[in-house]
Amino acid sequence: MQMSPQSVALDEIVAFTTAARRQSFVGAAKELGLDPSLLSRRIRRLEEALGVRLFVRTTRKISLTEAGERYLSRVSDVLEQLEAAGLEAAELAAQPQGVLRVSLPISFGQMVVAPMLSGFVETHPRIRLDLSFTNRRVDLVAEGYDLAIRMGDPRDSSLSMRRIGSYQDILVAAPAYLSGMGEPQTPADLSHHGCLSFTGNAHWPDWHLSDGSTTVRLRPEGPITADSSEVLITAAVDGCGIVLTPDWMAVKALNAGHLVRVLPQWQGVSAGLIQALLPPGRMLPAKTRVFLDYVASALRGRSLQ
Repeated sequence: MQMSPQSVALDEIVAFTTAARRQSFVGAAKELGLDPSLLSRRIRRLEEALGVRLFVRTTRKISLTEAGERYLSRVSDVLEQLEAAGLEAAELAAQPQGVLRVSLPISFGQMVVAPMLSGFVETHPRIRLDLSFTNRRVDLVAEGYDLAIRMGDPRDSSLSMRRIGSYQDILVAAPAYLSGMGEPQTPADLSHHGCLSFTGNAHWPDWHLSDGSTTVRLRPEGPITADSSEVLITAAVDGCGIVLTPDWMAVKALNAGHLVRVLPQWQGVSAGLIQALLPPGRMLPAKTRVFLDYVASALRGRSLQ
């Protein structure tokens, strides 16, 4: 039965190839910054592992055996490939490029992140974005995502997390609605208004509002209750009532004048986090870092921090 050679270490192969090129153990040891005796031991271990002599040693010089010549030819190609792979990996780490797979919440991804994409791809033309819009908790490692953007505090503590922004629940309504019904001056006045209620709110069916020093709780009543914030924003724009909604959800309609703030000194009691979830125990590739930096900067520019 043919015996397979024992495993060899990379430092033993490097010692061998350097000595073969320099035709000197002393010269190879000097080039590698090793003690000559250590270099000799590495080559001896390599020969023992392979079960063959690689060098013919004399008092003046060393030369390769036939087995050494053949082995050198093979491992030189391997070392060149390893060096090329290292250079390629370093280039990928330094230069933002390649495919970036990102999971995004449907509403936030489409309404907030999507308008940022043209600027990002123009700035980083060597990165190709592969985006998945889903509210499902994806398995970053198993499904091959580079990162996921999520709202609130993720439950999976094994993931690395980076805060890229925050949001606040605010009260908004259409100007036409307020002109017809009057503008509330205190939270108590909301009981006389049609309130549009989102069942996904952390405190539903109540609204918890704070002005920074006082917190009030009230039970909103109105014509529409829904599990879709988009539906409630549309209803508010159409003049159906007042809605408590994340600021990022309302920002487009606010900027267009379709909605205005109601009781602007009062907000939802807790701010929500916008976080990037990253696979655990990995260095952050350049393509991931520049994407997160770009999104975080754009969020600050939209006053979502």
